[in-house]
Amino acid sequence: MKILAIETSCDDTCVALIEAVGKKQVKLNILSNVVSSQNEIHQKWGGIYPLLAKREHQRNLPLVLRKALKQGDKQGLSRIDAIAVTVGPGLEPCLWTGVNFAKGLAHNWNLPIIPINHIEAHIAANLVSVNYKSQIAQPRLAVEARQTNYKNLFPAICLVVSGGHTQLILMRDFGKYKILGETRDDAAGECFDKTARILGLGYPGGPAIAATAAKFSIHNFQFSIKLPRPMIYQKNYDFSFSGLKTAVLYKAQSTKRKALSEKFIQAMCQEIQQAIIDVLLYKTLRAAKDYNVQTIILGGGVIANKELQKQFKKKIKKEIPNSKLCIPAPNMRADNAVMIGITGYFLWLKKEIKIWKNIKAKANLRI
Repeated sequence: MKILAIETSCDDTCVALIEAVGKKQVKLNILSNVVSSQNEIHQKWGGIYPLLAKREHQRNLPLVLRKALKQGDKQGLSRIDAIAVTVGPGLEPCLWTGVNFAKGLAHNWNLPIIPINHIEAHIAANLVSVNYKSQIAQPRLAVEARQTNYKNLFPAICLVVSGGHTQLILMRDFGKYKILGETRDDAAGECFDKTARILGLGYPGGPAIAATAAKFSIHNFQFSIKLPRPMIYQKNYDFSFSGLKTAVLYKAQSTKRKALSEKFIQAMCQEIQQAIIDVLLYKTLRAAKDYNVQTIILGGGVIANKELQKQFKKKIKKEIPNSKLCIPAPNMRADNAVMIGITGYFLWLKKEIKIWKNIKAKANLRI
């Protein structure tokens, strides 16, 4: 079947077209995958303004759709079987823009809609592995199942880390989830953004802090910087990163502005990054051991952090070598519509579809 997927939960306008066949062994073709980023627009504000993001989605959606269809739909609109669209969680004005756009298409084309949970989509991105045959000349990208039967991955612990969410989820099968823990205040991605702003590194903060931390050399270390690891040893799976953000603010304020040298900022970024990784890693591995899972699944934009990936791989290999680690393909970590389409296909198999009139955006949707 062919699915048109739409994602507008935050500041990226995303449309993709995928083909999918099979049940136990799912085979997919990514016919097109178009993402229009708003990073440059929001940079001067140091964060995302929902109404500004909504306006850009309204402007970009027709353009992105046209490009996605031109790139991937060579045989005409009649072959599209369903539309998958993110309904939550996310920024409500942005979600409604995508939902209303999808409802208009579904009405005009007489197609069913598959409502998608954004968090579930980040998890589903791991159920397939992407083999990019050509990123330039050939838009058709082959995707094959990770295993003969993807259900061999379960039970699994899923760590979803993005700008708005930090959650540990026990997954027993597709659609069967239990939230074990989540952030009580700032998500890890928010902490990266806010601490980067404190240090004058701009937006988005995660890549800026990672790039600056990579320049840090312990041989040139001149500052005794130690930041807290909030809630790391508490007997639960919850997170809290607002205290880390506050500690960075106090540290920066207590240091004279002239003393915020390049090396100081590098050392601070290294410690911020390591503090976040330490908390995520410790709690995820503890949950994996407590629930004796077969797989640890990572998802969300923060997972693009190379140091985080490196330390997860090393720690899992050392402490729970019989467990598998799933990390999405590079183009599947940040928000994209392909993961929405993949989730839509799994939901289609479960017959979880709706007519367009019954679709609503739900900013606080839970998995």
